[in-house]
Parts: sequence; C-alpha cells; structure tokens
Amino acid sequence: MIERLQISHLRNLQQVNLSLGACNVIIGANGSGKTSLLEAVFLLSRGKSFRHSQPKRYVQHHQAAAVVHASLTDGSSLAIQKQADATTVLRLNQTTVYNQSVLTEQLPTLLIDPSSMDMLEQGSASRRQLLDWLVFHMKQGFHPQWVAYQRLLKQRNSLLKQTKHLSHNQHAELKAWDKGLANHAALIHHYRLRIFEAWQPYFAESIQQLLPSYAEQLSLSYTPGYDTSIPLDEQLAERLPQDLQLGYTRIGSHRADIHVHWRSQRKVVPISSTESEVGDKEAIDKVQTLKEIELKESVIKEQAANILSRGEKKLLITALRLSQLPLLLNAGQAVDPAQLSNHANATPIVLLDDITAELDDRAIDILLSTLAQLPCQVIMTSLTADILPQIHNYWLVSKVFHVKQGVVSSLK
Repeated sequence: MIERLQISHLRNLQQVNLSLGACNVIIGANGSGKTSLLEAVFLLSRGKSFRHSQPKRYVQHHQAAAVVHASLTDGSSLAIQKQADATTVLRLNQTTVYNQSVLTEQLPTLLIDPSSMDMLEQGSASRRQLLDWLVFHMKQGFHPQWVAYQRLLKQRNSLLKQTKHLSHNQHAELKAWDKGLANHAALIHHYRLRIFEAWQPYFAESIQQLLPSYAEQLSLSYTPGYDTSIPLDEQLAERLPQDLQLGYTRIGSHRADIHVHWRSQRKVVPISSTESEVGDKEAIDKVQTLKEIELKESVIKEQAANILSRGEKKLLITALRLSQLPLLLNAGQAVDPAQLSNHANATPIVLLDDITAELDDRAIDILLSTLAQLPCQVIMTSLTADILPQIHNYWLVSKVFHVKQGVVSSLK
C-alpha cells in the first residue's frame, strides 16, 4: 500500500506530497488536476498513462521530466522518471532497474474510469488486457512468455510489411520465428485459460450483485485468438500468402479476447410424434438431448453489448473489473500454489475516477461495500463532497484532499 506519494511536473501538478491511507478521496472541479493524481499512480505502476501514450502530453511544459515516487507501507520505494522524448528511468529501493514489470509486480493497479465504460464496443485490446492483468499478477511464468511472443511478433510483422515475396533466407527466418511464436502461444494460452476458469465464479458473483435480474442470462467466454488444437506455426504457414498481402499477422495470442454473452431462457424442444412412434426410448432421449444442445449453442452467440442499455453496460463493465480483486486476493486458493506468482500478495491499488458520473447510488454502494471488505487501497476522485457520506458508511477513517489548479490540500 502507498504510504506517501510524491509527484513532480506532471500536467498541472507542480509539486505534490501526500500521505495516503486505505481510503483516499480527491475532490476538485474538472481540470483541477484530480485525475492527474490517479494518472501518476497508474504511470508508476504500468509505465504508461491511461490518458495519452506520448509523455510529452503529460510532462509539464518547459520541464525536463515528470517524476512519481511512492513509499510503501512495507518499507520499499518505487520511482519513475519520464522525459518528454519517452526516455524512462525506473528505481526500486533507490536502485535503478530496467524493466517496468519490476515495479508493476510491487504495485498492482486497477483502474475504473469513465473512458473504460466503452470496452464492450471497442476492439479486443482492452478486454484482453483485463485478463492479462490478472494472469501477470497470478502466474509467474506468464510475463517472460508474453514478452518473448511480442518480440517475435514485432519481427514477423516488420518483415511482412517490407515485402510481398520472401527470399529463401527470409522464408527460413520466418519459419523459425513461427515455431517460436507457436511455443510461446501454447504456454500463454495455458496460463490465460487457467486464470480465466478461476475468474468465472467471481464474475458470476459480481453479476449477481450488480445485475441480479440478468444473472442467468450473462456468461463470460474466452477465445485464444487461434485454433489451439493445431500448432500455431502450421496455421501461420497456411495463412502466409494472405498475411504477406495485408502486411501483418492475423491470428495468434495477440488476437485473444473475452466476450460477455447474452443467453435467452432455454426452452426444451419437444420431439415430434413421428419420432415418438418410430423410435425406442433410448433413441428418443438421444434426439431430445441433441436438440437441447443445438438450441443452447444457438442462443449463446448474442453479444451482451447488443442487448443491454447504456446504464446496464456500465454495471457489467464494473462487474468485470470488480470481480478481479477477490480473485487476486484469494490467488493462493484459486490456482496451484506451486505456480503462483511470488508477488500475488501485493496490495492492489484501486483507482476510481469520477465514478459517480457513470454509476447510480445503488451501484456505488455495492462497489464501495465490496472494496471496503477487501484488503486493497482505494484512491477515488469526485467533483463534489456529496459522495463523502456514502464513503463514511464503509470506511470509518478516510483521507480527503482538495485539488484546485494543481495545488493539493488536505481536508480535515
């Protein structure tokens, strides 16, 4: 958990030094800098902003770099320096490190903000990242495989963009890369599938809380991005002519996705009288079973995003994110402890950005009550202090800050 947070030259935050608690509320008008405080924590944890990919967009004008430093309750410290040209310096306990994952391991950060409320309609990247966030923090072997896969994929796509016709040497090189991609993809899929299966009951429980009337209709599915029954390199070889024409790799672990499906009430399809008359009981039962399976498969294909209202989709996305926390915190029970990541017990930081703009009072109550029962740190923003009575229902002690034009002050 973050005990002290220091921020320098990030957007309109010139110099900030905050002492944080388990629950922290940032109050301020639009443009005051409250979201920038969340952005700073996210930047420290992920190495990137959730608002802009280019550091020059958030490093203060005329400043060399933005710096975020956090002291944790366990005595460790983390720091990141981002220059406008994207040059990055990372430190753990005053020692320079060269991989962002080292800081990410120490500071698992979950963001719930208005911009994420469209993930059901967006491309697969944001939904895939939901799953990969869990897998990273729960499976210690996942990240090296993911990094190696991304490196090979980048090389493959670069070659595909260069030419429409491969030389003999290029073809041999591509074949070696494809074999490597296949090996990494198989392990990535294994890790993702294990965590996805462990996630399912937590998602169902979260849906029961937030959308109880739809609990029987909503289900979660995972698609790996390729046919896992066939080695990926064989499929890539078969699709190579089309990939060369398009200039990129169309299948693989980088195309994995999770979907929320809407399932209508299942009805039993009675068999016809002709079938009853000509078949014995065993044959009739077999026909009946096949028809039920066929119907079940046909009604599960509808995407929930096409059925639910805007407000209901907000609740669904909140359920997706909220259900990850108890799974992460119960990681030792959810997966094989021998394969558990050695940083799975790090305290999650939950960032809630102006959540009152997206959820009604009932949903906010469910969200706050769930978070208050979990050993996580919460940092939330609000336009006004109206949310404080709700927060005080769940946290006896909370720290409240006011932000105005980049200046942060503590409210008693």
